[in-house]
Amino acid sequence: MRVYLLIMLFFSGLSFAQNTISGSITDSNKQSIPGANITVIGSPSSTSTDFDGTFKLNTNAALPYTIKISAVGFETKTISITSANQNVSVVLKEEETKLNEIVVSASRTPERILESPVTIERMGIQDIKKTASPSFYDGLENLKEVQMNTSSMSFKSINTRGFATVANTRFMQLVDGMDNSSPLLNFVLGNMIGVSEIDVQSVELLPGASSALYGANAFNGILFMNSKSPFTYQGVSAYFKYGQTSQEAAGTNNYYDFGVRFSHAFNKYFAAKANFTYMQATDWYATNYNDKTIKGIDRSNINYDGINVYGDEVSTNIKGVGQSLANLGLIPAGAVNLLPNTNVSRTGYNETNLTDNKAGNTKIDFSFHGRPFGDERLEIIWQSKFGFGNAVYQGANRYYLNNFFMQQHKLEFKGKNFFLRGYTTTEDGGNSYDMVFTGINVNRKWKDDKTWFGQYAGAYIQSTLAGMTPENAHIAARNTADTGRFLPGTQQFNNAFKQVINDESVLSGSKLVDNSKIYHSDANYNFKDLIKIAEIQVGGSFRLYELNSHGRIYTDANGAINYNEYGAYTQLTKRFIDDRLKFTGSIRYDKSKNFDGSYSPRLSLVYSGGERKNHNFRTSFQTGFRNPTTQDQYIGFNIGNAVLLGSAPDNLMRYSETLDVATTAGQAFAGGSTVVMTGLNAYNNSYTASSVGAFSALAGSNPVAASALLRKTNVNYVKPEEVKAFEIGYRSLIKDVSIDLNAYYNIYNNFIGNLNAVAPYYGTAQDSPNPLAGPTDPGAQSLHALQNGNYRAYQLYTNTDVEIKSFGFGVGLSKKIIADFELGVNYNYAQFDFDQAKDPSFEAGFNTPKHRVKVSLGNERLFKNFGFNVSGRWNSEYMWQSSFADGVIESATVIDAQINYGIPKLKSVLKLGAANIGGKEYYQVIGSGLIGRQVFASWTINP
Repeated sequence: MRVYLLIMLFFSGLSFAQNTISGSITDSNKQSIPGANITVIGSPSSTSTDFDGTFKLNTNAALPYTIKISAVGFETKTISITSANQNVSVVLKEEETKLNEIVVSASRTPERILESPVTIERMGIQDIKKTASPSFYDGLENLKEVQMNTSSMSFKSINTRGFATVANTRFMQLVDGMDNSSPLLNFVLGNMIGVSEIDVQSVELLPGASSALYGANAFNGILFMNSKSPFTYQGVSAYFKYGQTSQEAAGTNNYYDFGVRFSHAFNKYFAAKANFTYMQATDWYATNYNDKTIKGIDRSNINYDGINVYGDEVSTNIKGVGQSLANLGLIPAGAVNLLPNTNVSRTGYNETNLTDNKAGNTKIDFSFHGRPFGDERLEIIWQSKFGFGNAVYQGANRYYLNNFFMQQHKLEFKGKNFFLRGYTTTEDGGNSYDMVFTGINVNRKWKDDKTWFGQYAGAYIQSTLAGMTPENAHIAARNTADTGRFLPGTQQFNNAFKQVINDESVLSGSKLVDNSKIYHSDANYNFKDLIKIAEIQVGGSFRLYELNSHGRIYTDANGAINYNEYGAYTQLTKRFIDDRLKFTGSIRYDKSKNFDGSYSPRLSLVYSGGERKNHNFRTSFQTGFRNPTTQDQYIGFNIGNAVLLGSAPDNLMRYSETLDVATTAGQAFAGGSTVVMTGLNAYNNSYTASSVGAFSALAGSNPVAASALLRKTNVNYVKPEEVKAFEIGYRSLIKDVSIDLNAYYNIYNNFIGNLNAVAPYYGTAQDSPNPLAGPTDPGAQSLHALQNGNYRAYQLYTNTDVEIKSFGFGVGLSKKIIADFELGVNYNYAQFDFDQAKDPSFEAGFNTPKHRVKVSLGNERLFKNFGFNVSGRWNSEYMWQSSFADGVIESATVIDAQINYGIPKLKSVLKLGAANIGGKEYYQVIGSGLIGRQVFASWTINP
């Protein structure tokens, strides 16, 4: 605090002669225009209008000088200033200028959207005001190319151009230049540590590959969220939202969201700001009780594994259990023949019994901005961001992020043509836990697995001997084994639940432990003021990962895992033919610790035709790559029924577990009652899970034919993924119709994904092992292991050798119709091509509808101080694939609407809105809750 006061006093002591101008900006209907920009031409002095369209600008510019006034949707005007303290009153003429908005992200330099070499979408301050969604981040779903994946009300991830689950590791999100993906999980947690709605300056979205400028993770899209400068936007702003959510499973529940922003420029040398936001709601209940193993809901299935039921993942071959009981002399040897050779699962608990279903998010950030020269030639920024939250994250399991905490700290030096920044990201899992393991280990609190399955087998035999049918014998056996079960809501259940979620060991608990960090630095310099023949940029970045899950998720039980990656790039932009043709060429080199370096070039051409250069044709080609994530390389996560295992060479031996061998014969083959399984077993001695499934279905009736179906995995260690991306596009403004067309074609090689494998405890995995070979044959021994439950399931991280292609196109149209009514329509087509027959066990996970249509109709000036907006979207049904569950997402039509009323005297806006106003519930993720209706009322105050 002392340092802060000294800096403030130092800068406050510096002063120069200034003159002040003030005024107001209105439209042709005499309505105020908030957020209009006023800039002194040839000077860094600038400001913007407040809510009622007024402004005050201090400048050192010598009289006379000229100011430029601009606002989205209006023509730009210039005004001559001839006297100090001059008052200015300006009326701006409306114009469709969406394509003339300035963006930076596409080429790392300011340019009109119209001239961008790649597809880009933008949301500005006015768009945020108009959105009919509960928050600006929710409103991104109405942008062309965007498909949201909702895991939780407080955790939504963006999908552009496919191949994305909730854990979208192919998509990057930058907030004021900082990558706010989780160090542990490697993907963005929605807006949980993003930016406050009242602090958003602009949002820019690049839906395609951007590796040439932004590195390995900008593979299938990148989102830029830029906050307001305290030098330009000053004062105290606030908003408050109250609403209700409605869902059949959860009922009607309250929703609260509020935030406040403090910002002040003490003088032209020093400014500061702070933000606080808080959101609390009841999450969408996840109640999908379909069986993962068979289609539909059938809890009579003895091996039932419900999508939102946990604990039933524990399953074993009941005949193998009987053999173990016979070996111990607990049942007669002949009784084993009464048991079916099939798997039985334990009785699980519904997700709604294992979480309080609360969604929440608290964000705090502050920043100090210094300008040593009093202008934008050099600005020094210290920024700190803190995010706390409750949400459900869905990966291989369902995880309740309870009091999850993440923080970022940045020091940045930036000027007109350069920036240099360094930041660190740290996270803490708080009281988060794995709901699948919670169900598993609450079960084990009242009865261990061996006892439960032993009682089941014994009761089944007794029931069969008593003359019961197999179906009734299974019911009786389950009832016997479930004796003593802790029922949800009882004190016994609550005590066991608390013990489990506070226990870090997967053998007895479910708590997630995480103290991982990222250290990142990057820099860029633009030589445009030094080199005139072309615009040349250079830049680079360095990142260090420090993984520290204390052995809970990664193989870091004996200490943190460190690895780094770095990259450098250059870009040249040159204009030809009277500035109508713009050429941009970029190339980037990146290197990660465990992989060879990769080059990512990008070439693009933009031609501006027409008298006013309003017909813009673009084409681009670029290659991109994606390094395997920290999970792909270093995960060693036991999720109960399987182990998630990364393939970094040093990771395979670090993961090991000791497992019990069932049956006497199996113990003879294994050389003992237990075996030690490592990552080497998983990658080097395993069968594909799909072939094991086909084998199991046929083994009882035709073992020879069944064994012929088995296939050894032959899996390679994971390596970088590559894409070749081709894109063409056209943007134009014809009369008053804004047109944006684009088409893309992507070719993916070494596509990273998951392969499910089954490793036998003994024997050697091989293609089509011979079941008639003797007991000393390694292949026959592996068959014995599969038939008697002596195997371990794994999810491996690898690449497919099969080339994957994706292609699509988009159409965006907007037009002012009748008076001030604005109509917008966009359509996207997306498809992919993957020959599943060439790699049956590989899941591409495109997870994107083939057809999407979005429509909006609004009027900011319906009548005095009133505005409204209605947006609707429709998607066709599509297949959802993920490591947690697969299924079909049905087509959905969703309509959001809002009406707003401005109160200029109070500098505020009242808004009433509803998301999914029709109330028909729909899925975006198989395994998450159905999304219901959300109504809200908000009050926003802006100075």
